[in-house]
Amino acid sequence: MTRGKFITLEGGEGVGKTTNLAFIKDYLERHNISVVVTREPGGTALAEKIRRLLLDTGSEAITEHAELLLVFAARAQHIKHVIEPSLAKGAWVISDRFTDATYAYQGGGRNMRISTIEWLEHLVQGNLKPDLTVLLDAPVEIGLQRAKIRGALDRFEAEKSSFFEHVRRAYLLQAELHPERIKLIKANCPLDDVQRALMDVLRPLLR
Repeated sequence: MTRGKFITLEGGEGVGKTTNLAFIKDYLERHNISVVVTREPGGTALAEKIRRLLLDTGSEAITEHAELLLVFAARAQHIKHVIEPSLAKGAWVISDRFTDATYAYQGGGRNMRISTIEWLEHLVQGNLKPDLTVLLDAPVEIGLQRAKIRGALDRFEAEKSSFFEHVRRAYLLQAELHPERIKLIKANCPLDDVQRALMDVLRPLLR
């Protein structure tokens, strides 16, 4: 059986990942592809519990190292129980965030050592990498305005705008470092333009 493709969707707060993830799913299914949609942190029962810990604003202060280790603990469960089994069955997996988010949020936002993240990435993922990463990018002020409209802010969304500027810069650096995998799409454009760009980056995987 042909192994499925692994697609990840990345970006800061309020860039439209949920809307465009649904668009990608529909686009692939119209091409008769079996699709599994998932998210990080999360994707399994245990990983979703870890997600709630990470996003909870009322819990005790989480140290930067605890945060990083929780993210990778959830990822280990996600890979073992969802991502790898689905890919092995020939399904295409679309994940709302993956390890690029760790480089952006913990590496950029928290200013943690990249070498530490790289070590954990190798430990948890081995050779697993996305076949395609779509990075939706928008100015921080636009994204935060959209996030506020959605309702109560979680622990990450409540961070200062300077945190998200660091996150955005780290995401853009990842795109520069891995241009063959990470495709940058301007998310502050009209939705039709964003989705045309999405189809453009998805077509090569369909060949």
